Amino acid sequence: MNRIAFFLAAMTLSWTAVAQHSTQETQEDIARHRAMAQAHEAAAKCLESGKKPDQCTQELQKACKGLALGKYCGMKHAH
Repeated sequence: MNRIAFFLAAMTLSWTAVAQHSTQETQEDIARHRAMAQAHEAAAKCLESGKKPDQCTQELQKACKGLALGKYCGMKHAH
């Protein structure tokens, strides 16, 4: 039950933060998300091409510089 309460509290805070954005800030967020999505798509294509994961990660980092936090462009998944 505590997990549900935590989730609901987190969602409330998230929506509160979204509601406080101006229209311009929201448009900038949209543009950043689209740029991150393009960078991730390019990383997927890089891996599909047979390049080494380290090379694709470096390309992802370069494409995402200034867009997201962390070396995985704001997204890290389990392996």
